[in-house]
Amino acid sequence: MSTAISLLGGVGLFLLGMTVMTEGLKSPAGSALRAMLTKAATPLHGSFWGAVVTLLVQSSRATTATTIGLVSAGLLTLPQGLGLVFGANVGTTGTAWLVALIGVRVSLTAAALPMIFVGALTKLLARGRTARMGAALAGFGLLLLGLTTLQQGMGGLAERLHPADLPAVLGAPDVRWWSGLFGVLVLVVIGLLMTALMQSSTAAVAVTLSGHYAGAIGLDQACALIIGQNLGAATSSVLAAFGASTTAKRLSIAYVLFKLIAALIALVLFPVVVPRLLRASSTVDGVTLLAGYHTAYNVVGVMVLLPLVNWFTRLVERILPEGGSPLTRCLDSSALASPIVAVEAVRRAIALVLVTVCASVEAALTGRAKPVRLGKDAVSVQQAADALRQAELFLSDMTGPPDTDEEQRRLTSTLRALDRASRLTDLANGGVNFSSVRDGPEDIRAGELCAEVMRTAAAIARGVAAPPRVAGSPQIVPASRGEDAMAGPRAIPPDEAIAELERCTTQLDEVLRTHRSATLGAVANGMLTADAALLRIETIRNLEALSQHAWRSAIHLVGRGERGKQDYG
Repeated sequence: MSTAISLLGGVGLFLLGMTVMTEGLKSPAGSALRAMLTKAATPLHGSFWGAVVTLLVQSSRATTATTIGLVSAGLLTLPQGLGLVFGANVGTTGTAWLVALIGVRVSLTAAALPMIFVGALTKLLARGRTARMGAALAGFGLLLLGLTTLQQGMGGLAERLHPADLPAVLGAPDVRWWSGLFGVLVLVVIGLLMTALMQSSTAAVAVTLSGHYAGAIGLDQACALIIGQNLGAATSSVLAAFGASTTAKRLSIAYVLFKLIAALIALVLFPVVVPRLLRASSTVDGVTLLAGYHTAYNVVGVMVLLPLVNWFTRLVERILPEGGSPLTRCLDSSALASPIVAVEAVRRAIALVLVTVCASVEAALTGRAKPVRLGKDAVSVQQAADALRQAELFLSDMTGPPDTDEEQRRLTSTLRALDRASRLTDLANGGVNFSSVRDGPEDIRAGELCAEVMRTAAAIARGVAAPPRVAGSPQIVPASRGEDAMAGPRAIPPDEAIAELERCTTQLDEVLRTHRSATLGAVANGMLTADAALLRIETIRNLEALSQHAWRSAIHLVGRGERGKQDYG
């Protein structure tokens, strides 16, 4: 009975410690975590940074959740996100090395208890990042205490359980092929169930390493258990995908496929690898070999899939096609966990709305009125208005304010861009009489200037809304057969585009003043009726307002809303 209590208590303390430590480490990381993950310029870089970040925060779930938000917000492409997910599987093996090198060898109670005391006291007395770091320290102490308790329980279990009580596996001496294969599969299933019950492959592997160190599990049997425990990590991903966004479901599918492929590779290589590990165990400690096997297992899976990541991406996209409005797909609920990622998601939604509305206004001004498309989907100004309302609600659900001054300024500029885009959309959706801009030279000139503002603002917005650009790719995206509004120039950097916006809006303001005087004079001369004159003045005033809103929304999107003494509001 005491053995079972020690085992269950050890696993419970380990899981609690992992949870508390991860939450404590994840919060202080803040924008640094996002910054590291956004360095994934290629899937290979993504694998590296995914492993590094997961090793630092000790949670592949935290890395995957942040990756989902970054992909949804448009800061990473799906192949880059897949690279991060692949790398997270390697980084999560770091805890196994902690268990192998320290956890099972010495009693850590003397070190763990002071850590828990100091960490808990810091958490209670301090605030902000210091308090969260205290929680991380207390969590690490709980993890070490859990390992010590688990080690004690495994010592008692080893008196009752021996390797001979478990199925023999392939590669073991004097084991037939069929019976050995059956034994491997049984242990794989047991390992999978262990992870599914604990909801942590790291905790399950820690139990296996402790069991082998205590003598209850053979080295070859532990390898089979590790395969199942890694595969079992996919169960939590499947459960998390229910009711999640399309991006989350795609990355969940990719995670499950990765685990399946890695497990198949490990099973195929099992008869080759295990005899070599058994021979090496005469000179190298078995627990260390198991930690190395755990890491190599995931590294091989990454090495096999990385060269096929583009094919893998197409497969995942074919399994689960994109759904919902193209204007709000980036508003993924997973991004709300990180304020700065949530802000970036909203910025991308605003940019897509700005592209849509500017393209619609420009088409109306040039007499080429036609449906605006984003990819394969037709979008309307009314849909753009609905998308902005969703963006407002999305920001309201954000968990807490950003941490740094820079992030707070970015949130402010995003709110200003959202306000200006909403005014632009409401005005464009209000039925401006664009036909009257062709009634006279001033009207024509005003229409041309407004159209130029729309083109330039859309170019800036494309640069914000488009997926990350790979080095060497063109800044002009070729138009598709569907007249995609995202096709066209991207203003990168936007300095020249902003100067062009200022020039056009200034000239449009001058046209408005001269046009008003000339139009009112035409009424006095009997050349225009009062109703016609007021309609033309109202139309030019609307064009000027449209241009102002598009201009200011665009410059806030690129963080240029305040320049010198002039505040663009």
